Amino acid sequence: MSNGPSAILSSDEIGAIARDAVAEGQAGHTLAASQRIEPLRKAQRRQAEAAMALLWIVDRRSLAREEAAGILAEIADAHDDDLAILSRLGLCLEAVRDIDDLNAPPPEHPIFQTMVARLDRLARRYEGRPEHEQILRGLATAARMTARQNDAIAEASLRRLIEIDPQRSAHHYNLGLFYKTRGRFAEGVAANRAAADLSQEVVDSTEWNLGICATGALDAETALGVWKRMGQKIEHGRFGLPEGGYPACKVRLAARPLAERTADGDDPGEEETVWIERLSPCHGIVRSVLYGDLGVDYGDVILMDGAPITHHAYGDEEIPVFPHLATLLRQNYQFFDFAGTQETTRQLAGISAELDGDAVVYSHSESVKIMCANCWRNPDIDHADHETMEKHVVIGRIAAPPDLTPAQLLDMIDKAIEARGSCQLYAPDLCAAAGQSARERIDRRRFALLTDN
Repeated sequence: MSNGPSAILSSDEIGAIARDAVAEGQAGHTLAASQRIEPLRKAQRRQAEAAMALLWIVDRRSLAREEAAGILAEIADAHDDDLAILSRLGLCLEAVRDIDDLNAPPPEHPIFQTMVARLDRLARRYEGRPEHEQILRGLATAARMTARQNDAIAEASLRRLIEIDPQRSAHHYNLGLFYKTRGRFAEGVAANRAAADLSQEVVDSTEWNLGICATGALDAETALGVWKRMGQKIEHGRFGLPEGGYPACKVRLAARPLAERTADGDDPGEEETVWIERLSPCHGIVRSVLYGDLGVDYGDVILMDGAPITHHAYGDEEIPVFPHLATLLRQNYQFFDFAGTQETTRQLAGISAELDGDAVVYSHSESVKIMCANCWRNPDIDHADHETMEKHVVIGRIAAPPDLTPAQLLDMIDKAIEARGSCQLYAPDLCAAAGQSARERIDRRRFALLTDN
């Protein structure tokens, strides 16, 4: 940005620049939008109207987020005593975060904490005065955008807004949104009900948040009522919750979703994107066996938010990827690593259809491996020559419900393997759990050869 002298812009000039910049941004031309606003950036220190125009442009998401955050910092620096600008700036912080990526860590840009601190001081100073409400609105948004770092400030601001204007539906909605993302689902139900009761019409976002909070609170009747009002074909189902026929979708699981963490551990930890069997608009069963230990895995029932983070393309089909909001039920499945060989693609994974009790053989990778045939047969012999052979190797994990004994699981897998005749599976930990120590030693050796461990 140029720091040279700026001309005074007329209201018409400011409006025209702002409209052009928003048009460019809405068309996806953020660089062009950035170039358009240079006169406003130069003028905003001397003209509050130019600063407000920039805030409108940012709020319309017409600029790249990092640049938008920098512009907000410039405005905050230039107008540190303008209540209207600072309050509006607090609201604009929502536009410089990817709010659909619900479990993101706290933002790194200092403008977020700067505005929380500044608006918090102003809110205390203007308590009980007409300006208090607009300051609180900006403060509540700014605090909510910092993940779990300023929850007490966010909640206090949202509650105070309701005290100031208890008949305003939006205040109750915003409190319900806060409770939803913090895992306080029963309180979210109450807040969203209040928002709905005060609204003159049915608002989709309120209905969605009410349905999600009710599901999270295991309030099946309320959730079912919401989904039926929205025209969903859904009834009471498994786990005491509503269930309908929905296509599979994906969820980005987090070891620490926003709703389940604190200010001291305020990051998502390890994340994996997995398939789920979708039971309702906002919950489902994990149907991928995870690579890592996230504290949630195959068979667990999870709650997801309603806005997708992104979409994954599978041919012409776009599959939504939703954020993990909370884990509703951990099924405590058993897991066993395996390595195996097969002659055709997904031959081992295909035996899952022959296993009882929701057990699954889940492939994480399939590849071709060149190895020594003599080492494969007996690694304890010192081979002078290595006879090479090619193996089609599969590596993955087996999952089984807790009421299925390891011996039963191993027997089912053996029968399925025997029926195929052209593939093998080695799961040493499963053999050990089934009490087959001799087989465990053989499986562990071949597992190590196939996985290079």
